[in-house]
Amino acid sequence: MAVSSGEGKSAGQHDPVRQAARERAGEQGLLFDEQPTALPQGIGYRGPTACAAAGITYRQLDYWARTELVLPTIRAAQGSGSQRLYSFRDILVLKVVKRLLDTGVSLQQIRAAVRHLRDRGVNDLAQITLMSDGVSVYECTSADEVIDLLQGGQGVFGIALGRVWREVEGSLAELPGERAEAAPDAEGDHPADELARRRKARRTG
Repeated sequence: MAVSSGEGKSAGQHDPVRQAARERAGEQGLLFDEQPTALPQGIGYRGPTACAAAGITYRQLDYWARTELVLPTIRAAQGSGSQRLYSFRDILVLKVVKRLLDTGVSLQQIRAAVRHLRDRGVNDLAQITLMSDGVSVYECTSADEVIDLLQGGQGVFGIALGRVWREVEGSLAELPGERAEAAPDAEGDHPADELARRRKARRTG
C-alpha cells in the first residue's frame, strides 16, 4: 500500500489548480469533517447482516473469509454448527474492499490496504481517506495530502472512511445484531447459508 507523503506540495495555497482540488475534495466529503459516534460494544453481526450493510453477496463474504482477506474478529465459524460473527469494524473494511474492487483496484493492492487498516486503531479509521489511481492505493491523513493527490492525478478517486463509517452505521441501525457471547446457531438457520450447506454436502458426499 502506498502512503502519500505530501511531497510536491504547491508553495502557493491559492494556486487555481490547488483551489479546484480543494473544492473537489470538499464536494466528495474527503476533508476530514466526519465525527462518527462510538462503536457499539459487544455487538456482533451475522454473515447475512454483514452482507446487507456492506453491499456484497454472501458468496463474496464467504470467499473473503476463506482466503483471509477479511476475517470475522468476533467469532469465526468453527465446524458446521457455528456461524461467523462480524464486528462493526469488520463490516467497515468489507465495504471499503467492495468500493475498491468496483473501481478496478487489483486484489493484491486491496490485500495490502486491508493489512494496513488492520494495523490501525478503530478510532483512527474515521480520520483516513483512501485514494487510488486504479493501480496503487494511498492513505491520506490530512487535507493537504488529499488535495495533493487530487491536483496531481486526474483519475484519482477517494474513499473517506468517516463517511463510510456513517453509511455502515445507518445500515446496521435497521439490521439485527446480537451479543458477542450469544451461543451460535446452526449455519443452516438462514437461507443465505445454503452455500455452506452445499460445501459440507460435497465434502461428506
